[in-house]
Amino acid sequence: MRLLHTMIRVADLDRSIDFYTRVMGMRLLRRNDYPEGKFTLAFVGYAQEAEQAVIELTWNWETDRYNIGDGFGHLAIGVDGIYTVCDEIRAAGCAIMREPGPMKHGSSVIAFVKDPDGYAIELIEGR
Repeated sequence: MRLLHTMIRVADLDRSIDFYTRVMGMRLLRRNDYPEGKFTLAFVGYAQEAEQAVIELTWNWETDRYNIGDGFGHLAIGVDGIYTVCDEIRAAGCAIMREPGPMKHGSSVIAFVKDPDGYAIELIEGR
């Protein structure tokens, strides 16, 4: 068994694809419209789905916002050069929720950013 993908619902698919590809450096792997169901699925990731887990962006055509809820925590992405990565994300016009630095009660260097729909993304140095 292996993890295939994580699905998140997005209010503006093009905006989310832009964030995950341009800002986070992923590739758009595939995008499919389902007119009868009035939704579109787009899959983004750093490698093909056969190689590693990806993110499924689900856009329901008639919904323009979602409540994230308190059960969801965050997505985590391993990065090299976390301070430079955060500078690049900031330069792209995105806010850093937690500046890079050591985590409380540990030694891992982490930072947090939010995607356009408000989902938290933890960046972890060297993973």
